Amino acid sequence: MRGRVFASALGLAGAIVCFGPIFAAGAPQGATHGKELFERRCGGCHSMDRDKTGPRLKNVYGRAAASVSTFNYSDVLKTAHITWNAKLLDLGLTEPDELVPENDMAFRVPR
Repeated sequence: MRGRVFASALGLAGAIVCFGPIFAAGAPQGATHGKELFERRCGGCHSMDRDKTGPRLKNVYGRAAASVSTFNYSDVLKTAHITWNAKLLDLGLTEPDELVPENDMAFRVPR
């Protein structure tokens, strides 16, 4: 459960951070490709505007971790005192145990 919660805080942001270089490089599909990546890799647990298994992800960049009031986060994430930025989102998706030890997150984005 705790792993799902941590993954929930990161879904869309991870897609943006991990796949941002693709868009910056001028990939012709741009936003359409980003939407497809989000739906394929994140959409099972996340939505932009409503909580699912994970919290909604709209405006996650710059938001304090565990701050969506309608979602029940794990204690480990509640006490992490993280504000999501590019560096922390990248680390949280690629090496979540380095960012929040004992988070039990099974999802990892390869570098």
